[in-house]
Amino acid sequence: MKPMLHSLALMVAIVTQPFVLSAETSPNIVMIMADDLGWSDVAFHGGNIATPNLDRLVKQSLELTHHYVAPVCTPTRIGLLTGRYWSRFGVTGPRNERSLPWETVSLAKALQSVGYETCLVGKWHLGSKPEWGPNRFGFDHAYGSLAGGVNSWRHFYKKGPYSITWHRNGELIVEKGHVTDLLTTEAIGWLRGRGDRPFFLYVPFTAVHLPVDEPTEWLDRVPDAIEGDVARHYAACVMHMDDAVGKILAAVHMSGKSDNTLIVFTSDNGGSTAENNDTRYPFDSYPQGRLPGRNLPLRGKKGELYEGGIRVPTAVCWPGVLKPGKCATPIHITDWMPTLCALAKYDEKRKLNWDGKDIWPALTNKTELAERDLYWAGPSFRSSALRRGDWKLIVKNTRTEPIRQLFNVAADPNEALDLAPKMPLKVKELSERLDAIASNDRDAEVPAGTP
Repeated sequence: MKPMLHSLALMVAIVTQPFVLSAETSPNIVMIMADDLGWSDVAFHGGNIATPNLDRLVKQSLELTHHYVAPVCTPTRIGLLTGRYWSRFGVTGPRNERSLPWETVSLAKALQSVGYETCLVGKWHLGSKPEWGPNRFGFDHAYGSLAGGVNSWRHFYKKGPYSITWHRNGELIVEKGHVTDLLTTEAIGWLRGRGDRPFFLYVPFTAVHLPVDEPTEWLDRVPDAIEGDVARHYAACVMHMDDAVGKILAAVHMSGKSDNTLIVFTSDNGGSTAENNDTRYPFDSYPQGRLPGRNLPLRGKKGELYEGGIRVPTAVCWPGVLKPGKCATPIHITDWMPTLCALAKYDEKRKLNWDGKDIWPALTNKTELAERDLYWAGPSFRSSALRRGDWKLIVKNTRTEPIRQLFNVAADPNEALDLAPKMPLKVKELSERLDAIASNDRDAEVPAGTP
């Protein structure tokens, strides 16, 4: 049986489990994060790339249709693992310096304290020295890239002091194989070794971050209608990652733990249109041209605060507990730490100053989330945004006066109509709210160069 069909068949078994469990049991948690996967890079959002495993997962999940992340990678990972806005740590872009204070109670560390086994397989990018890696912040087992996206075959990061980045538990190693296959094998192997303790498995793939460089096995599966070298490698990369997701979830099923496992799939930011043959990577024979990351019908892309940069495909599955369907409630990446900590019965030993909220009552239709402010600091603090209800304000800093744009994202999800000129009072209201939140930025910053 071909890998894709094998994964799909096992996915059927996962999602047809009888609905028997209540949410009283602390769940196992599998958090899978794609890298630079755009809104319409997936078939279930009308994309032209086959994603059968994700399609099936979404059908059996609660799809979060307004799930927000940061516009770039490291900030999203900070938000997920701390429950706080990345700007509190002074981080708004990719970062190889240590991002978190040593005393940070990460999601992994919190779960570890209540008996969970914790594992990260994939991209860390919160500090690229081994001594700044995942094991220092609550992960029992860690494997993959300490830095960011890597060469698919030789696993090098960008040229510079952190180019050699592939590790297992902080020990730099050299391995052969495609990065997606290596991560999948490691995740499945770790799952097979689990006993009776609850576990947290975090799989931040490097796919579909540049440079995409796929094997013939996957290129041959790309339809002829997708033309161009980079486009075909990109499609193969998405399909390869989709198959990997299917295999990991199949391993959860084969372990007999799927009925007590909460699964979250998301992306770290919107799709990218950067040059694939980025000369900063040590091996420069990748397919040449721009990545075809697709975010339509949303406006914008990776690095921007328009919806296409920060609103990503997301599904949450817990058979028997979460009813499949769609949830349009605005959800922020910082919400996951308080939510998962509540499910795991973690009791804060000290105030962790979460910006996120426990969204579980909203996901289970027990209560609606009160209207609230969601905040973003853009790359290098050159932009910021705030969403409250249906309204979204984007502020772009210039050398003179800031440019302010106002959108009603419920009526105008493409952000085509800037209402700022017609609604100055709404702009003023949201600007004041944004400024109040931003006033606490950098309160946990680790200065560059700090050991």
